[in-house]
Amino acid sequence: MSAPAVQNSTASRLPARRIDAALVALVLGAVILWFAPVGMGRYGTYVLSLWLVMSIGVMGLNLTLGYAGQSSLAQAAFTGLGAYATAILTTKYGVSWYAAFALSGLLTFAVGLLLGFPALRVRTHYLAFVTLAFSTLIWLLIRNEQWLTGGVYGISNINRPDFFGIKLFGALEFHRFVVVVTLILSLKLWWLVRSPWGRAFTALRENPVRAASLGIDTRAYTLLAFAIGSAYGGFAGSLYAPLVEFIDPSPFSLSQSLFLLLMVVAGGSGYLLGPFVGALLGVVLPEWLRFAGSLYLIIFATIVLALLVICPQGVCGLIERGWNALRRKTGGAR
Repeated sequence: MSAPAVQNSTASRLPARRIDAALVALVLGAVILWFAPVGMGRYGTYVLSLWLVMSIGVMGLNLTLGYAGQSSLAQAAFTGLGAYATAILTTKYGVSWYAAFALSGLLTFAVGLLLGFPALRVRTHYLAFVTLAFSTLIWLLIRNEQWLTGGVYGISNINRPDFFGIKLFGALEFHRFVVVVTLILSLKLWWLVRSPWGRAFTALRENPVRAASLGIDTRAYTLLAFAIGSAYGGFAGSLYAPLVEFIDPSPFSLSQSLFLLLMVVAGGSGYLLGPFVGALLGVVLPEWLRFAGSLYLIIFATIVLALLVICPQGVCGLIERGWNALRRKTGGAR
């Protein structure tokens, strides 16, 4: 697929200068997270690792929704496909995790490509219904096909990979491995957003008719957005399986897809760092609120609702709005 003929005027929400700042934030964040879990204990390290894994899944949904403007309620299903593919290949067939990781990405990319075909004919809530049906179908398959997935009993004893001969059995070692994988996938997405393909996705979201008039193959790029976003869900599932070392159907239900969608919106749809902020709100914030006992979910829901009322563009949108206001004030003072 050749690069689309999109002028720089059809720019993404983030200009190149700001994307470079996001790149620095990604690398600096990876360095901080490499050392952050020291002294936190096994559970604290697990929560940080889970945050990064969920961020990968939200990255894919952010690409589909935030950049290409296509609603999807199937991201948890793709995460489940990646998790079960990795668990089955590594535990039943002795495939290395790295090969299973690649195959999970290819599988979810192909399935996302097929699911993307309805996106060529329907949009908005109609497309959401299509992905909702797909999410329900996948959940029923992994729940009922016990001969393959273990059904409600799940798959246990999922081994963690080696990293250049280093055993990653410990929570800290595996966390650092997750940091490396997350950084690589984040950099790939950063490159994609900067590329003409990223600008094509944004143009497709803003005005499909105008995008077509600029020479963008809207059908091809709609399918590509679905496929790449789905592959990121598969990559997240491939990391999730060895992180928890046991999987069953419950984490991949429709409610989890809705929760992932909430992370995209709360973090900032269409912002490169939005998935990390959204996953931080969805994974880490509830753990910080556990001091409130049984009220922590009510407090969490209240915080998220207040955030979305104050700034529908999410946390990243709120930060951008505050930064622009500060720049205007500083410029006015001059």
